[in-house]
Amino acid sequence: MSIQNAIHHIQAELPPTAQLIAVSKTFPESDIEQAYATGMRDFAENKVQELTGKYEHLPKDIRWHFIGHLQTNKIKYIAKFVHLIHGVDSLKLLVAINKEAEKNNRIIPCLLQFHIAQEDTKFGLTLAEAEELLQSEEYNNLQNIEIHGVMGMASYTDNEAQVSAEFQELADIFKTLQNKFFAGKVYFKELSMGMSHDYHIALRHGATLLRIGSTIFGAR
Repeated sequence: MSIQNAIHHIQAELPPTAQLIAVSKTFPESDIEQAYATGMRDFAENKVQELTGKYEHLPKDIRWHFIGHLQTNKIKYIAKFVHLIHGVDSLKLLVAINKEAEKNNRIIPCLLQFHIAQEDTKFGLTLAEAEELLQSEEYNNLQNIEIHGVMGMASYTDNEAQVSAEFQELADIFKTLQNKFFAGKVYFKELSMGMSHDYHIALRHGATLLRIGSTIFGAR
């Protein structure tokens, strides 16, 4: 299936509440240009160097999402243009993002990443850690970041019941934080979950942002 057909096929399955993000990491700029030609504007990368290179060469109306594990010393390279940082898992990282956002005179939207998978290799907060972060004086003094929701990755398994339970856990975390810390904040609305192999399950649990790569661009 061509890149264009793959995008149209996925978008036809999406409810109005869900948005497709094309995960373009490791794929060439020519593939991104093909996706762009279909109207795609949201692309995701997980390496700062690759992201900055693509940003320089590709149309400036692309909304770039950072989905990798972001190192504090690399934030300065993407702070002027990044649309949304998906994987924030510590107060230290938020403070560093805030500092670079301030230098660029902007507010950078972020998602809190939660560890919902059974695998130890995935990064992320627990609900208790997130609540402690959001209650801290240091967080509440940050003026140049905005928490727009949560993000998580389910276990890579064929066990649909397990994946479903993990996505439901993230949806529950979202609701808990929304009620406790973000009541009335219209910007707190994103539930970033679901990838090529499990996005149908994620949609059933209310995903608003789907991070899909290989289904669009082919195997890496």
